[in-house]
Amino acid sequence: MTSTINLADKLSQFDDHWSPRAVAQYNGNDIMVVKVRGEFVWHSHADTDDFFFVLKGSLDIEMRDRTVTLNPGELFVVPRGVEHRPVAREEVHLLLIEPSGTPNTGDPKTAAARKVI
Repeated sequence: MTSTINLADKLSQFDDHWSPRAVAQYNGNDIMVVKVRGEFVWHSHADTDDFFFVLKGSLDIEMRDRTVTLNPGELFVVPRGVEHRPVAREEVHLLLIEPSGTPNTGDPKTAAARKVI
């Protein structure tokens, strides 16, 4: 990387929801931004934890035994193997960090295609 990355600028380049955009790589991990709204599918990741950092808005992460609410500046890591479903009642902007190639639904057949901006 030869220059800084402005996350607000990257987020302004798209409008679709639940379709992460990679903005950088770090030690084999994709650093991504995504806009979300509504309910995502229940899913889990067998091989990796799931990292969520809220940039804008309020996100609920529902798990079978509890719900965690995140506000701007807060992060939460869902442990690998834990079934969860992010829910955004209004549009939320997130920073995600995942090993490159991790399917966002936990299943490559239903995952959003990775896009780089």
